[in-house]
Amino acid sequence: MQAVRKLNEDITWVGADDRRLHLFENLFPLPHGVSYNSYIIKDEKTAILDTADEGVMPQFMDNLLYTLGDTKPDYIVVNHMEPDHCSGIKRVLELYPECKMVGNVKTFTIFEQFYNMHLEEERKITVKEGDELSLGKHKLRFIMAPMVHWPEVMMTYDETDRILFSADAFGTFGSLDGNLFDDELDFNASWLTDARRYYTNIVGKYGQQVQAVLKKASGLDIAMIAPLHGPVWRTNISMFLEKYDIWSSYRVEDKGSVLIVYGSMYGNTKELAEILATRLAEKGVKNIKVYDVSETEKSYLIAECFRCEYLVFAAPTYNNGLYPKMAEFMEDMKNLTVRARKATVLGNGSWAPQSDKIMRNYLSEMKDMDVSEKSIAVKSRLNSEQTEELEEVVLDIISRLSK
Repeated sequence: MQAVRKLNEDITWVGADDRRLHLFENLFPLPHGVSYNSYIIKDEKTAILDTADEGVMPQFMDNLLYTLGDTKPDYIVVNHMEPDHCSGIKRVLELYPECKMVGNVKTFTIFEQFYNMHLEEERKITVKEGDELSLGKHKLRFIMAPMVHWPEVMMTYDETDRILFSADAFGTFGSLDGNLFDDELDFNASWLTDARRYYTNIVGKYGQQVQAVLKKASGLDIAMIAPLHGPVWRTNISMFLEKYDIWSSYRVEDKGSVLIVYGSMYGNTKELAEILATRLAEKGVKNIKVYDVSETEKSYLIAECFRCEYLVFAAPTYNNGLYPKMAEFMEDMKNLTVRARKATVLGNGSWAPQSDKIMRNYLSEMKDMDVSEKSIAVKSRLNSEQTEELEEVVLDIISRLSK
């Protein structure tokens, strides 16, 4: 049985939600599920834009066959060859032997790698930047978006209805639950956190490439953005474009905000983090978030690093190194290019303390990190004689925050 939504008279969403998948890419938690979006444009010629993940293939095929009816598709446009969007391509090509596949050179290379299938040349339409494909009334223009976030990624712009089919760009975690459009849901309350986490962990490493795509998008008259995950944007497009501009340029999203991430074996470093948060709040800092690095999955912490202005890291020495969970997190920060933040490091060591030094070394390998020299030499546990040192750290953080 079908579950489809119309974007307009000619274009239909034929995707599906997956609420059973626990980990996206077998890495990132999905507490609210995820959607896989696919679209069909019916005109003089008919085009399918991308497919879906194997996990939702029965629903996707029901939606596809229902929407096509007796119409045989002329094209399948592949904006992204990642398996969560390309699992249905082979089935479509086999079911409709006259259907041609539209992609760029790298699209077809990756297609053959995944499917071990050689597609006849007459069934390939290879496009490059600015090429157009006419469906009749609808004119499709292709925009290359390499490394957002795979090398073959491209976007398709429907010049007739001014819709940008944006591949993985402008996507988000979360199932749609029937509400396809951004104006059918409370995005800031229920979706923004997952959108930020999606961007920062999936695309965040490629800020320069995202900036290039945003520059291209600024030259388009966009009435709607239809990504491969999450809601279709038709109302508050400028807000989401602005978020992408902030995230991809590594600017602070919430000025005056402080993120405190701690690792603690027996509660003593936890105590230090909580005392620091309390002292900051007493001085008027209002936007403070404290996380236990052993309890909070890394993708949430990475997203918070992109959001917050000031980062505080507190962790003990462990086996003459850094507490392992903090080391894993800081390695992830480096790999996902967290940058351009102010930071304070608080180490703890009962003997041979090393954690302060190691955390500073991690931060020195990230670009444009402004790490304070102010710290506290905690030995096992913060003591009452260190009240003045703690006050200095608090005042230092406040002095470095945006007013």
